[in-house]
Amino acid sequence: ASFSISLRKVDNITVMIKLRPGVLTSCRIRLKNFNMSELKIRPGENVTFTFICGNPEKYFIMEIQKNIDCVSGPCPFGDVYLYPPGLPRLNRTFIWDVKASTKAGLELKFSTPWIRQIEPGERCPDSISYNINSCIDTATVNIGTFCRNGSVSRVKLLGGVVMSLHLPWDSSLTTSGFNIANRASIKRLCIIESILNEESSITLMSPNYPLGFPEDELMTWQFVVPSNMRASVFFHNYSLSNCERKEERVEYYLPGSLSNPEVFKLSDSQPANIAGSFNLSLQGCDQDGQNPGILRLLFQVVVQHPQLDENVTHLVDLSKEWNMTVTIHFEGWPNHIPLMSEPICLICKDPRTCDRVMTLVSGTVYKISFLCKDLSRLRITAEKRISCVDLRWCQRKIYSLLVPKAITQLPIRLHKFIWRLLAPDLINIEITSPSLKLQQHVPEQRCNTSYSYSIVSATSETELNVGVFCPGGSIEKIQMRNNITISLKTFGKGFLNESNHQDLKMSFVPHIKDECIFTVSPDPKAKVYLQTPNWPYGLPPYVSISWYVIVPSKQVARLGFSKDRMGIACETGRAYVNIKEQTSGAEETVRREDELLPEPRNMYHDFWVNASNCKPVDKTQLTLQFWVTVADKQIDLGVILAVVAGAGVLLAIGLTVCCVKKKKKKSQNSMVGVYNSNVNTQVPGKRLLFTKERKNNDSHVYAVIDDAVVYGHLLKEPNGSVSPEVDVYRPFDGPIGSLPPSPPPFSFRKDIKRSSNTEEPQTLMDTDHDAYTFAHQKSGQPEDNGDTTEKNNGDTNMSLLENKEQDGLVE
Repeated sequence: ASFSISLRKVDNITVMIKLRPGVLTSCRIRLKNFNMSELKIRPGENVTFTFICGNPEKYFIMEIQKNIDCVSGPCPFGDVYLYPPGLPRLNRTFIWDVKASTKAGLELKFSTPWIRQIEPGERCPDSISYNINSCIDTATVNIGTFCRNGSVSRVKLLGGVVMSLHLPWDSSLTTSGFNIANRASIKRLCIIESILNEESSITLMSPNYPLGFPEDELMTWQFVVPSNMRASVFFHNYSLSNCERKEERVEYYLPGSLSNPEVFKLSDSQPANIAGSFNLSLQGCDQDGQNPGILRLLFQVVVQHPQLDENVTHLVDLSKEWNMTVTIHFEGWPNHIPLMSEPICLICKDPRTCDRVMTLVSGTVYKISFLCKDLSRLRITAEKRISCVDLRWCQRKIYSLLVPKAITQLPIRLHKFIWRLLAPDLINIEITSPSLKLQQHVPEQRCNTSYSYSIVSATSETELNVGVFCPGGSIEKIQMRNNITISLKTFGKGFLNESNHQDLKMSFVPHIKDECIFTVSPDPKAKVYLQTPNWPYGLPPYVSISWYVIVPSKQVARLGFSKDRMGIACETGRAYVNIKEQTSGAEETVRREDELLPEPRNMYHDFWVNASNCKPVDKTQLTLQFWVTVADKQIDLGVILAVVAGAGVLLAIGLTVCCVKKKKKKSQNSMVGVYNSNVNTQVPGKRLLFTKERKNNDSHVYAVIDDAVVYGHLLKEPNGSVSPEVDVYRPFDGPIGSLPPSPPPFSFRKDIKRSSNTEEPQTLMDTDHDAYTFAHQKSGQPEDNGDTTEKNNGDTNMSLLENKEQDGLVE
């Protein structure tokens, strides 16, 4: 198809058709007998041309520029039309270059639905955009780029203006959408008017954004807001230039203010909850010629209906708190920033100081109000620091890690409360929960409470995630060596009720050997699962962790591991698991990383479990999980039979003695005292029935009989054995320690023995098949069962017995 463009000279319009930048094509414009890549049609010319390809819109663009002189002649006030008609369907840009004096600015008025400003690089949904430039003498300032459907209704500019309208090739728009209203002196760079009739949110930018605002210039935004609506201003992105004179600032003309204009720094919280229309002005300064810097501003204006509870204040008394901050923020902060078009919740600490994020500091009392339709979108994050410098002073103090009531009474959900516990070298931290105790969150035993504690131990080089814990478990206390961060996180709305029962406490304690020590008092009604910190990634190299498990009296604990091996291979050092009961003469069970972990076993006393890591060959670190159950001790049937048999023997002896006493009174015949060394008349496990030790009393002299009648044969079984049999008591010969077990000394390690001696050491056999057992009884010490004196002095005892009998002292 051919196109004819006829331009009148009086219209002062020029049309340029040219290839898109960077496009290579064989498509050309054919004019008469010539093929060309671009065509320029000047005022007064009439041109007919064709394209020698079927889809020229892919390759060509068109610019239509109209020059308007408002300096030497009258301005064509009124609507601006898209001229000339009949243009080919190409992407086209209409440009109106209007010359005007700086003493009489120009006003561009936009028809509904008005326009809205967009950031550089942003595209309009319909690809139709306006670009406004102000021309002052030889300088050009980009006021901004705008899309259709917005709130900007008018733009007043000082001096001339270059107005551009970009249309896509398939647009059916036939009007420019604006008119030149009039001329008026404004004595500032520009004035942008924005009409906000309903709840909305708009974004505006300073001229030349993101480049610098012109030096020492002034511009104004006028916001038309109904008196029954409330507007709030938020600065989201700004920077300041380097001023030599004056000061960069913003000024507000606010309805009802007694001090207009109100001056703010760009770093200040901007006015909020403004009732009605207001003006905002940006003032630049004289910049440093060597280093001018950049003044720029991007801000948001939110208009919403008054909230029913905007006059309801909430007292937040932090006057008695120390080193604490409370931040009220929207959900997802700071990682998620809601879209500017979304409805927002505002937090106000006075009627004009409102923001989406408000930080309160300790030592102050606040009266907070909320401009928000849905308070469930708000959250609270608080942080408190506790430190110790002198252990002599702070060791005597117990700190309660509780969420203050000033926070829990607010109608907002607590998202997180963080305690940062700082301790210098050689001072450690102890966490206790006296009444509730703590449960470790593990896959087999998950927390189902409304809140939990995440505990992290950290130094400047490393960080150890101790684990997640919740109330209602078996862990009485946790001791850690480094600075600690405890984060309380809430789940659901139940925390408001459960917060009254918090009992987490902290104190500073002297230095401990291990990285972390847990004290556990298992619940007899449940199976307790415990696992190493930093789960599931494993302990860092060379870190040692200990658990001290308390076994109640008259109960027995069952200890078992969730897997049969540690699952690591060591490059340097060895990884160990140590188990030791806290009692005299207890054996210590040690397992190395290349050995099987112990089978489930019974523990009759308080015991230690220690895990020590090596430097692994690969990235796989030591992870260990074990379980503990507690049950009442079962009375052994053999012990019961032994006790019954012993009681029967004593009864028989008592009857015998009674009979002998009666017979003695009737007869004066010679009497014989017999000592039977093969009979043990003491009831097993009941040594305390006698007030004196056996070797110091006459309990072994059990019979004085007439006519040498010996009753010892009555106690023998048919096979000749003596019943009951009594075990030999082996007394403890050393002190009971309070420290957790440690890996075996260097001389006991298998790998060291093997490297120094070619012979394979003999395996120590025992009922549990432990690879290493260490008996703590002193070698060479004789066993004392209480019978030594009697056996060595049997003759003497016989003589004494006969003498006593003659004196009437033996019954």
